[in-house]
Amino acid sequence: MIVWTVSSGEGKGMSIEASASHEPAGRFRAGALRLRAVLACMLALSVLLAACGGDDEAPEAIVGLFPISQQDQIGYINRQGAIVVNAQFVEARPFTEGLALVRVGDRYGYIDPTGRISINPQFNRAGDFSNGLAAVSTDGSQWGYIDRAGAFTINPQFSFAGSFAEGLALVAVGNRYGYIDTTGRIVINPQFDNAQTFSEGLALVRVGDRSGYIDRVGQIVINPQFDSAGSFSEGLAWVRIGDQEGYIDKTGAIVINPQFESAYPFSEGLALVSVGGRMGFIDKTGVIVINPQFDGAQNFSDGLAPARTGSAWGYVDKTGRYVINPQFDNAEAFHAGLARVQLGDGVGYIDTTGRYVWNPTR
Repeated sequence: MIVWTVSSGEGKGMSIEASASHEPAGRFRAGALRLRAVLACMLALSVLLAACGGDDEAPEAIVGLFPISQQDQIGYINRQGAIVVNAQFVEARPFTEGLALVRVGDRYGYIDPTGRISINPQFNRAGDFSNGLAAVSTDGSQWGYIDRAGAFTINPQFSFAGSFAEGLALVAVGNRYGYIDTTGRIVINPQFDNAQTFSEGLALVRVGDRSGYIDRVGQIVINPQFDSAGSFSEGLAWVRIGDQEGYIDKTGAIVINPQFESAYPFSEGLALVSVGGRMGFIDKTGVIVINPQFDGAQNFSDGLAPARTGSAWGYVDKTGRYVINPQFDNAEAFHAGLARVQLGDGVGYIDTTGRYVWNPTR
């Protein structure tokens, strides 16, 4: 099944997480995390991509294949909606670096774009490939990394192992987070109460009840001072001071004053914000360019953003005009020209005109 996470004020930006994910929380808070609206519709894995710190290109775009469901089995279609891998897996992930994580029975392995098993299902838990490596666990408690041949290159030894980003991966030893390189060498000692993957040269870390940022050698470059914060995107990061959120630059200077109930990462020059319980968009100067009017929304991708009016989701352009009318029970951002949408129990794909490439199935 597919795990949906929508940014209707409950989550942050486009981060996608499963309740059973081995990744740390996508958002640091002094108290409880904001609720994420998670709808299990088709594809649920125990491991998802590292929040807000992954590749610039969507995983599906790498090989142009998209997971679909038929009679509760998962297969893959191409951009034209033709089936290229028959539905046969209990669970399946989008392709990354030419391989896709799938579950056969109760074990995880990897397939190539033809559907052939490349790495036999043998892992209790596993993650997507990044920088040629994938985090896996054979016992569900100790994590290591395998290469594309399925051989361990970094032996299981971590209580948590994240995807590589910018050459480093977030790992935990006990309940402290640090970073390793692709050889498994610890380059930043596990010392943080929580942390995120690197994004634009900096990583968000949690020290006690405050969030700050480190560089690639582990030096604190923006002192932990924020009640919560997000990873950098397009040169800015959202931060929370008290009960309001704004944005800082990479020097730590506030460039958009905290004034929003919620603020989200920038994407395509715009950022989603919440004002008075409604969602809208600002530019990098902090000017509201799409008035807060939506009951839910997500970031822009391919020039369009999912937006919700009442209980129905559609897509708006950068003027805030609906170009695909609200009609879906759930909707995701566009990637490689297609977006995943839900109607009832069925999940399908539409193109940027709103035309179905794959009619909703379950």
